[in-house]
Amino acid sequence: MEVTEAISAVHIKKQTHSFSAGRWGGRALLWLFLLVTALLIVFPVVVTFLGSFMSNLEITKGGKIFPSSWHIENYKEAWVQANFARFTWNSLFLSGATTIGVLTVASMAAYVVDRIKFPGKAIYVAIQASTMFISIGAVVIRPQFELMVKLHLNTSLWGVVLILVSGHAYIFFILLSFLQGISRELDEAARIDGCSNGGIFWRIILPLMRPGLGVGALFTFCGAWNEYLRPLVFTMTNPKLQTLTVGLSYLRYGTTAAVQTHYMLAGACLSILPLLLVYMIANRSFMQMTAGSLKG
Repeated sequence: MEVTEAISAVHIKKQTHSFSAGRWGGRALLWLFLLVTALLIVFPVVVTFLGSFMSNLEITKGGKIFPSSWHIENYKEAWVQANFARFTWNSLFLSGATTIGVLTVASMAAYVVDRIKFPGKAIYVAIQASTMFISIGAVVIRPQFELMVKLHLNTSLWGVVLILVSGHAYIFFILLSFLQGISRELDEAARIDGCSNGGIFWRIILPLMRPGLGVGALFTFCGAWNEYLRPLVFTMTNPKLQTLTVGLSYLRYGTTAAVQTHYMLAGACLSILPLLLVYMIANRSFMQMTAGSLKG
């Protein structure tokens, strides 16, 4: 009897050891994969940052990652040549107005779809979903421009804002899924106190949707900030309204028609700073929403 128990204990110990080794092996492979992925993502950013301090000749020759001498004046020249002050303000206006518009429209639409019964709800959701599979790239630039001409918004950034706000389906579904996790008992309690649908949305639902709104703001702001083609088309007649992504193209060639790679890299690094700031602000909301989804 004792011999049988000892053999069983040894067998269980071997199985436990094998399971533990397999688990640690799986974790090691996972960490290795994540490390390689992180290096592939971070390496171009590091090369761009270090290249922004090199001279144009040193970049053209290649073969170096670290600059032989640090040219901090590249950032000053890039700021002046590309008129960064104005273009940055235009990009902030475009991204900020688009973010506010998308969050307002998408949050209201998500609330109505989730909380209110109305005829044609399924059709509306299907239309929203179908717009996610329709590209709003260069193919639809002409009809969008013709529509903005009729609305007299073809020479301002407001036309671009209106177009970007209309493509809010992705944020709509993010907020809809987040809203479905909020208890309906809060709505019923508020109605007992005499609160209307609008009051419930503004006073109760909207404050509880802050994590979802933070994630939506991050995605919307980054998408609008990186928008290039529409600001270029809509501001051809008024270069003062061009955004930073368009203004960076002015750094490509200098007065002697020579390629200014060092200034372009410096300008690219400067254009990343607002996105990093927005990410730092919205990171807490993003982590809260991720933790909530994992908990659920």
